[in-house]
Amino acid sequence: MMVLWRVVRLPRNGGGVAGRWFFFFFFLPHPPPPSRRLRSPSQHAPAQRSRPAGLNPCAGLNKSSGGGEAASACERWQPDALAQMGWQGEMTSDCDIRNTVGNIPMEWYQDYPHVGYDLDGKKIFKPIRNKDELDEFLDKMDNPDYWRTVRDKMTGADVRLSDEQVDLVHRLQRGQFGDINFKEYEPYIDFFSSETMIHPVTNRPQDKRSFIPSLIEKQKVGKLVHAIKMGWIKPRKPRDTTPQYYDLWAQEDPNAILGRHKMHVPAPKMRLPGHEESYNPPPEYLLSEEEKLAWEQQDPEDRKLSFLPQRFSCLRAVPAFSRFIHERFERCLDLYLCPRQRKMRVNVNPEDLIPKMPKPKDLQPFPTTQSLVYRGHTSLVRSISVSPTGQWLVSGSDDGTVRFWEIGTGRCMKTVDVGGAVKSVAWNPNPSICLVAVAFNESVVLLNPALGDRLVVSATDQLVSSYEEPEEAREQPVQWAAPAGKEHDAGHRLHLAHPKAVRQVTWHSKGDYLACVTPDGGSHQQVLIHQVSKRRTQNPFRRSKGLVQCVSFHPTRPFFFVATQRHVRVYNLIKQELSKKLQANCKWISSMAVHPGGDNVICGSYDCRLTWFDLDLATKPYKVLRHHKKALRGVAYHKHYPLFASGSDDGSVIVCHGMVYNDLLQNPLIVPVKVLKGHAITHDLGVLDVTFHPSQPWVFSSGADGTVRLFT
Repeated sequence: MMVLWRVVRLPRNGGGVAGRWFFFFFFLPHPPPPSRRLRSPSQHAPAQRSRPAGLNPCAGLNKSSGGGEAASACERWQPDALAQMGWQGEMTSDCDIRNTVGNIPMEWYQDYPHVGYDLDGKKIFKPIRNKDELDEFLDKMDNPDYWRTVRDKMTGADVRLSDEQVDLVHRLQRGQFGDINFKEYEPYIDFFSSETMIHPVTNRPQDKRSFIPSLIEKQKVGKLVHAIKMGWIKPRKPRDTTPQYYDLWAQEDPNAILGRHKMHVPAPKMRLPGHEESYNPPPEYLLSEEEKLAWEQQDPEDRKLSFLPQRFSCLRAVPAFSRFIHERFERCLDLYLCPRQRKMRVNVNPEDLIPKMPKPKDLQPFPTTQSLVYRGHTSLVRSISVSPTGQWLVSGSDDGTVRFWEIGTGRCMKTVDVGGAVKSVAWNPNPSICLVAVAFNESVVLLNPALGDRLVVSATDQLVSSYEEPEEAREQPVQWAAPAGKEHDAGHRLHLAHPKAVRQVTWHSKGDYLACVTPDGGSHQQVLIHQVSKRRTQNPFRRSKGLVQCVSFHPTRPFFFVATQRHVRVYNLIKQELSKKLQANCKWISSMAVHPGGDNVICGSYDCRLTWFDLDLATKPYKVLRHHKKALRGVAYHKHYPLFASGSDDGSVIVCHGMVYNDLLQNPLIVPVKVLKGHAITHDLGVLDVTFHPSQPWVFSSGADGTVRLFT
C-alpha cells in the first residue's frame, strides 16, 4: 500500500475556514494481479471504489516535488494505468470535469468574474463568451447542430445532445415516460388470487380467545351501565320542545361598518318653508274670500297648501302652532313606514346630450337674406306658387285677386279679379302647359296668364279648346264650363263648380290631373280628382275617415297622400287599396309636403310641431321638430336642393337642411340652418304659405300682412 499526502491552505474568500492548513492523505493499493487486469471494466462494476468528488490525487504532483516513489505512484493513477486496473469508467467521468468548484449553487458567483476555486485555491474564471447577436445568427445558420447544443452551467462549455438525450427530451415534452422500454399499460397479474389453492396458506388453528367473551369488554360495559344508572351519562338527549325559526341575518354582524354604510339610505329632508308660511307674507300669497271658500271645499289630498296663509302685525303676536304634534307624527310615519329608494345618479356631460350636427356654413347654399318684397295685395295672402320655369310667381289673397309677379324684378305683371277670397293657387308643373288653378268659394278656375313663351300659351289654349264632348254624357259631381267674353279675355279657360267650398288644389307631376279638397262636402265628397284633358271628375273614396285637410300626389309613383286631422293615409291608385297609415302624433295637421324622391313626407300642425316621416322606416315620425312657437301654416320641399322650410304664425320661416341618402341603411340628416323673419303678425296670423324656387336655393313666403317676400 502506498500513502500520498498533500498540504492545502484555503484562502480567506474561499468556502472553508480562512487561514487554516489541511492535510490530505491518500492510501493507494498495489496494482491488481495480471489476472484481474485482464478483466473487463464491466465485471468490476459492483466493486468500484468511490472517492471524494472534485479531488484529483495527481493534481500538483510531479517528479520534482514528491520524489520518485510519489511520482511512480502518480503515474499509476494516470488514465492509461487506471484503465488497466478497472477504473476506466470512473476516471473518464471525473477527469472530464474542467473546474473543481464542487456541487455548489452557481448563483453565488453570478456577479463575479470567476465561478469558484480549484484545489490550489486559485480562482477559476468564467469562460469568455463574446458572441454578439450577429455571431449567434451566423452560428444558427452554419452550425447544423445548433438546435441540439446547450450550455453547461457547471463548466460553461457547449454540450451537444446525443440522439438518446434528444429523444428523452421529446418524450418528456409529450408527457411520456423517460424509459423507452417501460410499458405503462402492461396487463395486470393478480399474483395473490389468480390461482385457487386447495390448501390454505396457513393451517394454524384459531385461538381460544376468538370464541370466548372478552373480559375487558365486560368490564367496560359494566362501567357504562353503572354510569347510566347514576345519571352521569345520558343515553339520549332530551328534545327541545321550543320551536326554532330560521334567522335570515344570523351570519351578519350588526356592528359591521361596511354593511351599515352599504345598505344605508338617508331619509329625504323636509321641504324648507316658503314665503306663504311667513308671519307677514306678501299680499299675493294671501287668499281672498272666494279662494278660502274653494280651499275649504276641496279634499285635503287635493289642496296645494295644507294651511291658510295668515298675516300678523309682529312676531310676538303669532300664536302657537296647533298642528305641531300632528305634523311631527306624520314625519315620524314617513320615516318609519315609507320605503326609500336609492336613485342612481348618472354623471353625464351636458355636451354629450347635444347631437353632433355639422356647422350651417358647411351646408350652404340656403336662403339667408330677404331680397325682395312683393306688395300689392290689400288683405292676407293665403297661397303662392312658382312657375316651372322659375320666372313667374302667382299669389292669391282674401281681397279676391290673383296677382302674377316677375320674380327677378318684383313687378306685378297681371292682376285677375275672381270675385271671392282665394284659398289656394297652384301652377301646373308641366313646362309645356301654362295653366294656373285657383280655388275660391265653391269654384276652381283654370287661368292662362299668357306669360312666357307664346308658343306654350297658344298650345295651352289649343289644348283646352280641342275638347269634344262625348256622345253619352256621364253624371259628374262637378260642373265643367268654358267661359267666354270678358272672362275669356281675362284668362279664364275652365270653370269647375263644386257643391261645397274648395280649400286646396294641387296638380299631378304630369299636369293632367288636378286634386281638390272640399272639407265640408260630406264624408264621400271631400276629395275630388279632375282630368283636364277629358274634363272628367271622379270621386276616389266612397267614404273618407276623418276630416281631410290636404292631399298630394306622389312625384313618380301611383300613390296618393291624404292628410286628415291626425293621420296621413297613403293609397295605391292602381290597386285601389290603402298602402300605409302614418301616425302624426299631433292634434291637428295643417299642411303636408312630399319629398321629390317620394320616400319622405313632412307635416305641419297647429300645435307647433313639424313631423318628418320616413316611409321606408316606420309609420311613426322619424323626427319631430318643435322650433316654432305658434301654429304651422305651410311646409315645402325643394325639388333639387336638400332643403325644406316651414312657416308659422310667429312670423318666422325656418329653413332646414334635410339630406336624404341613397343608402337605405343611413337615416336622413336634418339640421336647422336659418330662421328668416320679416312678416308682421296681423290678427294673430303670421306666415301663411311657403314655397321654393324650382332651380335656385330661394324661398318665397306669404303672410297676413299682405306681402310676399323672397329670401335668397
